[in-house]
Amino acid sequence: MSTPAAEPAISRPHEATERRLHPVTPLRRAWAPVTVVVGWAVHDPGQAQKQLTKLTATTLLAGLAALVLAAALYGFLTWWFTHFAVTETELRIRTGLLFRRTAHIRLDRLQAVDVTRPLLARIAGVAKLKLDVIGTDKKDELAYLGEAEARRLRAELLARAAGFAPETAHEVGEAPARTLLHVPPRMLAVSLLLTGATWGPLAAALVVPTVLWFVTHSLWTVFAVGVPLAGAATRSAGRFATSYDWTVGESPDGLRIDHGLLDRAHETVPPGRVQAVRIVEPLLWRRRGWVHVRLDVAGSSNSVLVPVAPREAAEAVIARVLPEVTVPSSLSRPPRRAGWCVPFWWRGHGLAVTDTVFAARRGLLRRSLSLVPHAKVQSVRLTRGPWERLLRVADIHVDTGANKTVTARLRDAEEAQAVLYAQADRSRTGRRDARPDRWMAS
Repeated sequence: MSTPAAEPAISRPHEATERRLHPVTPLRRAWAPVTVVVGWAVHDPGQAQKQLTKLTATTLLAGLAALVLAAALYGFLTWWFTHFAVTETELRIRTGLLFRRTAHIRLDRLQAVDVTRPLLARIAGVAKLKLDVIGTDKKDELAYLGEAEARRLRAELLARAAGFAPETAHEVGEAPARTLLHVPPRMLAVSLLLTGATWGPLAAALVVPTVLWFVTHSLWTVFAVGVPLAGAATRSAGRFATSYDWTVGESPDGLRIDHGLLDRAHETVPPGRVQAVRIVEPLLWRRRGWVHVRLDVAGSSNSVLVPVAPREAAEAVIARVLPEVTVPSSLSRPPRRAGWCVPFWWRGHGLAVTDTVFAARRGLLRRSLSLVPHAKVQSVRLTRGPWERLLRVADIHVDTGANKTVTARLRDAEEAQAVLYAQADRSRTGRRDARPDRWMAS
C-alpha cells in the first residue's frame, strides 16, 4: 500500500521586523494637548481670563500638572503605537492612537528620500526622513530616527528601489558623493543684497512707518503697518539661513544637496525625473555673471538646484542633471512687429531649439531661461489672440510632466507653425530614445 506523497511546503513571504521611532519622539508629539488649550484661550480670551480668575493657586497648579501629565501620556502612546517596517517591495508605516492608519509606500515609486535635521533635532542627535513618492503631493515622513539609523535606512530604501537583492540591500550603504559645487556664504549674502526682494521690503520697513508717524501720530497705526513690513524684510535672513553652506554633490543615486544654517537638510534630486531647468538672472547679478537655477521635478517639492553661482559653474551642474544637453549660447528674438503687442518688453523674449532641448527666454530686467529636454515634453500648443493674428505672431506652449508650461512668446506665425510640428516629432523621438529612470544607474 503506497503512502500519499507529502504536500509541497508553501513558501511564505518573509515578514519584516517592525521597528519604532527614536525614544525622543514623544517630546515632539506631546505638544498636541497643550496646543488645544492654547487654541481655546486664543479663540475666546475673555472667557479664558474669566475662568482663570476663579481658580485658586492650588487648583491652577493641579491643572497644569494634569495638562503636563496628559501631554506626556499622549506623546508616549502615539510613539508606542507607531511602527514601520521595510519589506521586499514596500515601506509600511502604521500610526494612529484611536484611528489606525497604515501607509504602504511602494519602493519602486520612490522619487526621493531626504534627511532633514531641525535645530532641536540636531541637539538631540536625531533626524527626520522624508519620502517623495510618485503620484502624491504630501510627503510621508518618519520623525524621528537616530542620525545614523536615518542614513542607513535611506541607503537601504534607495538600494531596494534600485533593484538590489533584498538580502544585500541593507549592506549597500550610502553611495559616495563627489562635490560639484559649493556656494560660499559671502557670495550668498551679497546675492541676497543685490535682489529687490531684499532691499525693497527693507526700505519700505524703514520709510513707511516713519511717514505714518508724522502723518497720524498714532503708535498703533505704525505698529500695525510696521510689523508685517518688518517680517517681509527679514525673509532674506531666512533665505540666507536656509541656503547657507549649499553644497551639490554627485552620486550614483542622483544629485545630493546639503544646506542649512540652523536646520540642516540632506536632499536628493531624483535621476531622470527633472522635467525642466530654469536659469534666472536678476539685473544686478549680470555684472558679476551670477545666476540662480531652479528645477521642475515631477511629483517632487525639490525646486532649487543652485541658489547663486557663476554661470559657468551652474551650467556644469546642469550638464549633470540633463546629460547631453547644452545651454544655447544665443536665442532669436521675436520679429520687430511684436513690439505692438508688448512695447519694449518684447526684446526680453527669445527662442532656441537644438537637437536635445527646447529653450525659451522671458524677462528684460530679470531674465529667465527655461530648458525642456525633448523627451520630457508632454504636449505642445500654439495660441493666437485677435491682436496677434493681426500682427501675424503666435505663442508656442510646451507642457511638461511636472504640470508646468514653458512658453515662447510672439514668434512669427509661420515660424511658430513649423516649430509646432517639428517639436511634436522631436518629442516622440526623444521619448523613444530616452534612458530609463532608475536609481543608481550608471
